[in-house]
Amino acid sequence: MADKKRTPRRGAALQKLKADLSAGTVGSAYIFHGEESYLREYYLGELRKRLIPQGFETFNYHALEGKDLTAQALAETAEAMPMLAERTLIAVTDWDLFKLGEDQREKLIALLEDLPPYCCVVFVYDTLEYKPNRTMKKLCKALETYVETVEFQAADSSELLPWIARRFKARGKEIDRQTAEYLIFTCGGLMTGLVPEIEKIAAYARGAAVTRRDVDAVADPVLSAEVFKLSDAVLQGDYDRAASILGDLLKMQTEPIMILAALGSQLRRIWTARIALDGGRDRYWLMELWGMKSDYPAKLLLSAARRTTAEWCAQAVRQCQVLDRRMKSERGADSAGELKLLLVRLAAGRS
Repeated sequence: MADKKRTPRRGAALQKLKADLSAGTVGSAYIFHGEESYLREYYLGELRKRLIPQGFETFNYHALEGKDLTAQALAETAEAMPMLAERTLIAVTDWDLFKLGEDQREKLIALLEDLPPYCCVVFVYDTLEYKPNRTMKKLCKALETYVETVEFQAADSSELLPWIARRFKARGKEIDRQTAEYLIFTCGGLMTGLVPEIEKIAAYARGAAVTRRDVDAVADPVLSAEVFKLSDAVLQGDYDRAASILGDLLKMQTEPIMILAALGSQLRRIWTARIALDGGRDRYWLMELWGMKSDYPAKLLLSAARRTTAEWCAQAVRQCQVLDRRMKSERGADSAGELKLLLVRLAAGRS
C-alpha cells in the first residue's frame, strides 16, 4: 500500500522534495507544475538519478503522454517490476486529472491507494495548467492523501542572483549584482528563459566581467522590458524614441493589442509608484503590492514616477482603456496606427 502523506504548505513542498532526495526517502507519487520549467525538469532528472541506476533507464523509466492515456494503461505500467533496480519511475506529461470521466477517476483513485512500493509516478503539467476542481471531492482527497504536489515558481532574487553568477562562472565570466539584476529585468526572471541568454552573453562578452552593454548587445528582451523603455520615453516627452521602440516591437510581429495591454499595465504600476511617493511609502510597499521578487523593478518604478503626477497617470491609464475597448470592438481598425496616435497624445501631455 502507498504511504499516506499530507500535502506540504505552499512554498514548503519543494524544500521537502529536496530533503527527500537527499535522504533517499522519495515518495510514491508527485504532481509537478508551475511556470519554472527549468526547475521542474531539473528535479525530474534528480528523481531519475536517485531511483534508476545508470544504464538501466530503458527498463525502469517510463515516459507517458497524457493525451490518450487511460488509468488502466498507467496501472499496467506501474505494476511492471523494476529490472536490476529497486524502483521504477513513471513520468506522465499533460494528463489533466480533472478532465477524466468518472470511471477513469475511480480507477486512478484505486491505483493511488495501492501503488506498488517499487513504483514512483510523477504527473507533469507542462503545456497544461494544473487547476484542481474542488467539486471532485473524492479525487481531491486521494491526491491530497497520496500525492505530493510541488509547484515550481519563479525564484526570488536571493536564489536567482547566485544562480546567474554560477552559470557565468562556469563559462569563465563574472557578473556583478547590478548587471545580474539588469539581466533579469531585461530577459525575465525564469531560469528557463535565462539559460540561453546567459550562453549567448557569455560567448559574446570579450572581457572577464559581463557588462550591461554585453546584455544589450545580444540578449532578447521580454515584452515588459521593452514596454518599460517605451513608457520611459513617453514620460520624458520623447515621442521619436517611443515611436522607434514601438516600431521595433511591431517589426517583431508583436500584436498591437499585446503591446497596449503591457503599456497599460506598466502605466498602472507607475501610477501606484506615484501614489506611493505621495503617501510616503517605499519600494517594499510596491514589492508587496505587485508580488515582486526583487526590489530592482520597484526602484525603477519609483524613479519613473518621480517624473510625473498621479493626475497624468490616471489620464494615461484611461486612454489605454478606451483604446483597448475600441481595438476589441471595432473590426478593421488600424491598431498599429492607433497605438502611434496614443503615444503622440501621451508624450504631448508630458511636454
